[in-house]
Amino acid sequence: MRSVSAVRSCFPASPACILKPSSAPWVDKTLLTTDTEKVATNSDIVVELIGGLEPACALVLKALDCGASVVTANKALLAKHGPELYRKAAEKNVDLYFEAAVGGAIPLIRPLRESLTGDRVTSVLGILNGTTNYILDEMTTKGLDFDVALKDAQAKGYAEADPTGDIEGEDAANKAAIVASLAFHAPVSVDDVSMEGITKITADDIAAATAEGKVVKLLAVAENDENGVSARVYPALIDAEHPLASVHGSFNAAFVHAEAADDLMFYGRGAGGAATASAVVGDIVTVAQHRVQGTAGPQVLIYNDLPMAPLSASRAPFAVRFCICDRPGILAAISKTFGDHGISINGVNQDLKPTPHDPGYSGELQTLRVVTHPCDEITLRQTVEDVCKFSFVIGEPSILRVMER
Repeated sequence: MRSVSAVRSCFPASPACILKPSSAPWVDKTLLTTDTEKVATNSDIVVELIGGLEPACALVLKALDCGASVVTANKALLAKHGPELYRKAAEKNVDLYFEAAVGGAIPLIRPLRESLTGDRVTSVLGILNGTTNYILDEMTTKGLDFDVALKDAQAKGYAEADPTGDIEGEDAANKAAIVASLAFHAPVSVDDVSMEGITKITADDIAAATAEGKVVKLLAVAENDENGVSARVYPALIDAEHPLASVHGSFNAAFVHAEAADDLMFYGRGAGGAATASAVVGDIVTVAQHRVQGTAGPQVLIYNDLPMAPLSASRAPFAVRFCICDRPGILAAISKTFGDHGISINGVNQDLKPTPHDPGYSGELQTLRVVTHPCDEITLRQTVEDVCKFSFVIGEPSILRVMER
């Protein structure tokens, strides 16, 4: 066999570093190289851990084209170019394995691409980002504000110095695209994913959720129904008794529903070097076995040409929190606006007091929380926009979906 090469980092403008000798002194230095072209064109197995789109995409395509099997943990690459890479691997009859790209050490990818191929998966719902789950968990259990919880996550290594990709939902959106493609055998790109992060979640949102026996979680949701395929990432209120409510810290979990298998749950460490390494090494061992046997594992099957469901097709109850200057007639005005848009109100709570962090706080403001019956998000946001035109509404309202199942 030729060499098994792990690409650690590569930048077009500078020499590539496949593996720094100082980082692994036990490795025979004659096995190390800075020639990424040689790695891509003269290896049996290429392990790509560069991250990002380029040069990773070009190197992986070249490796596959030259007959190498590839193991990767690159979720951004797969979310953007997955179908192209899957086709190339099938064309060359080589392996492309990527268990570590979604859920860290959780074995989620292989069940979707292999175990459930004889079934019809209709939905995948999960917590797929450990950073945001840790932040929301700290806000819930310790009453921290978002900024404080984020700094704590950074101090403990759960969040990057630039946490944008996590807290804005980009990381979870990449994973949602990958999961949707595998589950529904359809080409779903990260560009198809509706994405909302947790930066607008406040301590008041957490307190209101707790008072109602709920918790706030950032969910990645992929569904295939009569409206088409949808992939979304958003913070949602879930019942405290739901299994996902007990997913704490940086752990991840995913619910998969299939017509025959019914409900399946996958849970474990979704982040961290050791968890990711476990999944990567597992893929390497599997791919190496296939190479020795002169075969390849099951390919990723993308054969459905399914439409993407419009955002208006997604219906759910919503909880909207307004900060208001309390005076007579406010509730009537808000109720009428919701009614004019055809949205039915399920409940109203005006007992919660805002914190001094709310804009315009003067000691005379109140929080008005409106919970709707199921409605589509586009109409809901248009309604909230109209309510915000009233002079008694202060600042930007908080909008959270309420998960019904």
